[in-house]
Amino acid sequence: MAEKRRRAKVESATKSRARFIAGFTAFFVALWFLWNTWLVLPLKLFVVLLHEISHGLAAVATGGAIDRIVITPDLGGACYCGGGDAFLTLSAGYLGSLLWGSVLVLLAARLERRSPWITGAIGVFIGLVAVLYVRNPFGLLFGLSFGAALVAAARYLSPAVNRRLLWTLGLTSCLYAVLDIKSDVLDRPELRSDARMLAEMTGVPTLVWGGLWILAALFVCWLLFRRIFRQA
Repeated sequence: MAEKRRRAKVESATKSRARFIAGFTAFFVALWFLWNTWLVLPLKLFVVLLHEISHGLAAVATGGAIDRIVITPDLGGACYCGGGDAFLTLSAGYLGSLLWGSVLVLLAARLERRSPWITGAIGVFIGLVAVLYVRNPFGLLFGLSFGAALVAAARYLSPAVNRRLLWTLGLTSCLYAVLDIKSDVLDRPELRSDARMLAEMTGVPTLVWGGLWILAALFVCWLLFRRIFRQA
């Protein structure tokens, strides 16, 4: 009897992990083919906003302040900060959006029943950031609209759907962090990116910062995947 229960448990875990792998693969295949379409654009703008929020939070945490945040339709963004530790503030953008994504994925994996509360809290947070700090019309409109959409999802959609929404937001943030580092730093080292400004500050080449960040991002993604897979 004990042997049957053990086999049933193993079979259940195997099927669960197989479903996880299938879903994970399907998500990334879909995201890959839809990456440059309008369907994914709101998700990418959301990650850009997280990137800029991360700069601002690092500045505030080290004694500075956020002056304003700008988000543009072409996926551009900037966070204008006064004071704080410049090294940590510049480093916080790409790594911050990676951290946000990892937290969202972990919360979705562990707290399915509370996923609407998490979605709603993120929506309120995005809306508040937009009102308090975003100073260009497009960025303000996007922040308020996206925040309102998340609050509506929390209010009207089921916990299971909210969990999938958190998975989508988190995984897109993790993936975009990796691709953004590659595009802005490795492919176009002449661009005045966070890594370029760090290079000017420290004397360490732009490509070195980009390489370190992308290695850190890939490592975090691997740890995240392994942890979620084991819990599946």
